[in-house]
Amino acid sequence: MARWLRPLVGALLLLEGAAALSFLHHRYEELVQALFRVQSQCPYVTRIYSIGRSVEGRHLYVLEFSDYPGIHEPLEPEFKYVGNMHGNEVLGRELLLQLSEFLCEEYRRGNERITRLIHDTRIHIMPSMNPDGYEVAAKQGPDSNGYLTGRNNANGVDLNRNFPDLNTLMYYSREISGPNHHIPLPDNWKSQVEPETLAVIQWISSYNFVLSANLHGGAVVANYPYDKSQDQRFRSHRRTVNTPTPDDKLFQKLAKTYSYAHSWMHRGWNCGDYFADGITNGASWYSLSKGMQDFNYLYTNCFEITLELSCNKFPPEEDLERQWMANREALVAFIEEVHQGIKGMVSDENNNGIAGAVISVQGISHDITSGDMGDYFRLLLPGTYTVTASAEGYQPLTVTTTVGPAAPSLVHFQLKQEVVRKPAERKASGTRMNNKALQKKVVPRATHQGTQR
Repeated sequence: MARWLRPLVGALLLLEGAAALSFLHHRYEELVQALFRVQSQCPYVTRIYSIGRSVEGRHLYVLEFSDYPGIHEPLEPEFKYVGNMHGNEVLGRELLLQLSEFLCEEYRRGNERITRLIHDTRIHIMPSMNPDGYEVAAKQGPDSNGYLTGRNNANGVDLNRNFPDLNTLMYYSREISGPNHHIPLPDNWKSQVEPETLAVIQWISSYNFVLSANLHGGAVVANYPYDKSQDQRFRSHRRTVNTPTPDDKLFQKLAKTYSYAHSWMHRGWNCGDYFADGITNGASWYSLSKGMQDFNYLYTNCFEITLELSCNKFPPEEDLERQWMANREALVAFIEEVHQGIKGMVSDENNNGIAGAVISVQGISHDITSGDMGDYFRLLLPGTYTVTASAEGYQPLTVTTTVGPAAPSLVHFQLKQEVVRKPAERKASGTRMNNKALQKKVVPRATHQGTQR
């Protein structure tokens, strides 16, 4: 969508969603009540589930929106928002509660855009990843809250420095031409992470998430991977070395989608900092090790960015409505970004889905895999691409496809099983092939889906 249309779309959305909402800070019990209130108001398109508990035993609740809650529908992408990872960065927590109420209310009102979004997307919203830290920060309140008070979990650990360090493994692997995707976890990883981190890792391992954002505060900018620089010669905390992923242009587009739909993020000057277009490569800002967004990209199929949403980490209640109006269109527009690129089914000759098939795009050295049902989702910018699907025990299949600026292109792959022959059979077959080739040139067989090779 053209940038000049964003304010217009946002204004239309604003007029459609004029229902009164409560702009208050929500303690844990109030957060739980708010989630269950939304679920009771929209029971047919929502579900609440817990991915685990915090150190102090609070549930890490997720509210799901879908036309079939609790069920993954083939070719319907999975999206997630995670808020309040740092307990004292609270605006994201409140915005996600507001978003949940908004989606429910607008669905009930018959808003065509929101109805289509819920029917075509499985949306997972976690308002708080760090409920224990929030309670510490909330006791101080917005007026006297320290910059670090409540940031960490109950064990005093920064959850955004607590994921397995796959960046270091990736940088070493790259030197020996190894992969930068689906990197295996270290054997002892469970003993090195906090309960909240463990719960999130198991969560993102159980769902084939395609796109995600985690919401922070303390700045106003859309931050994209990599967060960690490969150059570790600098010892200061704020190392600044631009460290792009193979999907750098796509990540920039995702970040700009949010920043330009936001009321002022795209202007660049915020909180005493300047970021062109309101976006930044994470390592170009400062290098961060063991962060969640890089982990998503290196371990799963999910493309995640980090949204810094307010200069004040714990804004007063009287500022919450203004912040909601500034972020509402951006929150919706970013979810819609999950519907771009290519998607399809990877199946065998009997139309059975093949889980774990690898989807490779020529020129972009980062692969994704198909889900349990054989469906896959590969975010791509508009253009023409050569794409290969491969799976163990099957012959790979390559196609060329063009991606437009609107809906994703549908590209299916039907893979043929590899034929394992005994040595004597292979020799005899080779002799027959050579004799036939003397009489007629052999042309590889092709299908409408691509060239079998």
